[in-house]
Amino acid sequence: MKNAKYYLAAISAYATWGFFSLVLKPLKAYASVDILFYRIFSCAILMLLITALFKRKALADAVARYKALPAAQKRSVMLLNIGGSVFLNINWFSFIYVLNHVSIKATSLAYLVCPILTTLLAFFLLHEKLSKPQWAAVALSIAGCLLLSYADMMDMVYGIIIGLTYALYLVSQRKNTGFDKFILLTFHIVLSAILLLPFYPAYSGPVPTETHFWVYIEVIAVAFTIIPLFLNLYALKGLNSSTVGMLLNINPIIAFVLANVVYHEHISTLQLAAYCIIFMAVLVFNAQLLLKAKAVSEAASA
Repeated sequence: MKNAKYYLAAISAYATWGFFSLVLKPLKAYASVDILFYRIFSCAILMLLITALFKRKALADAVARYKALPAAQKRSVMLLNIGGSVFLNINWFSFIYVLNHVSIKATSLAYLVCPILTTLLAFFLLHEKLSKPQWAAVALSIAGCLLLSYADMMDMVYGIIIGLTYALYLVSQRKNTGFDKFILLTFHIVLSAILLLPFYPAYSGPVPTETHFWVYIEVIAVAFTIIPLFLNLYALKGLNSSTVGMLLNINPIIAFVLANVVYHEHISTLQLAAYCIIFMAVLVFNAQLLLKAKAVSEAASA
């Protein structure tokens, strides 16, 4: 199946982010803005080093390709990449703040709202087509989110803020084609670091000296930022924004389980029902692919 590698990339990225709380919760004592600063600065330094050591040809090709574009297309590419960096910054800060100072369930809800927002944005802005079963899956997701908002309205408000910024990032990067994905991601993260740098002196606290802080920051930078973001951009090469957005539901389902099993956050019957509905929505949205994969497997074994 030609799209299998893109599905695997998206599933791997979102499954990884589902376990984010395991490395973020131990940093609860630190200010959210400090975690954001050091996460992005670490990512920027690492990606610049990797580019300098291993991706110089890809960088030169990307610069040459950009210079060869017509003026209007240059503006479009620059807006897409600057917008991507801004959306990531807002998304990361709001996620870190809500996870450490509100609840894991609220961040989980954010990435349940995000697929709906991504699908709707992709439909209206990118004119992506959806089948009737896929629209039914979107309706199921909306029903599940409405149930969750009934249980806690403020969680829904936080969820929409986090979810909308990431949905905008996904949709903008679906249109951002023709360049090496690692170079694009390096640009997004380095620009994010540059945008944050002027705020660092005024808003950062004392530089942490505890070893465990820096160990967790580097794990977050590599395993929970660079790798999954690259996989996410790679998945967008072969899948439309709606499909990638719907697969994002894997993230909050894992986070929901951790919230209950590891952190013992109270889960009501209503919330459990809502998550089950949303999990069904993921299956319905991807039913055509699942049936096709089953048919191919049966044909191969016959």
